[in-house]
Amino acid sequence: MNNKIQTRIYFLSLSIFIVLIDQFTKYLMFYNKKLFINKDFLLFKLDFVKNYGAAFNIFSGSRIFLSLISIVFSILLIYLMLWKNNLIVLDLYSYSFILGGTIGNGMDRILKGYVIDFINLNIINFPVFNVADVAINIGFVFLLFSIFKNNR
Repeated sequence: MNNKIQTRIYFLSLSIFIVLIDQFTKYLMFYNKKLFINKDFLLFKLDFVKNYGAAFNIFSGSRIFLSLISIVFSILLIYLMLWKNNLIVLDLYSYSFILGGTIGNGMDRILKGYVIDFINLNIINFPVFNVADVAINIGFVFLLFSIFKNNR
């Protein structure tokens, strides 16, 4: 029983770590825009975008709706992580990454009214994104892998 609690605390801590990294990078970009904007790296450059919507700017201007979605999904993920018994480690990693990203972007939406995006890919034409978006996508890939792995 004690091992189960330690495992769940570890995965919640991973989510908190993702939130901290996300918020720290957004803080750096917000207060150092002039220093970082248009810095070109091999695969990406840094930009500064205020995103008032969700992914690909859908639901733009729906702050309350998107904030509620973030809160509901965060509560659901925390519930699954803490109380669902038959989770495998890959599921817990998936939920941790998605939770960290959801809370990171949700905090921006609730506190600022927009999400700060700053990573702009050079190799393809893709919307600007942030660390929370990366975490959500990694979690989603883990979740898909887990689903396909368990259905075989």
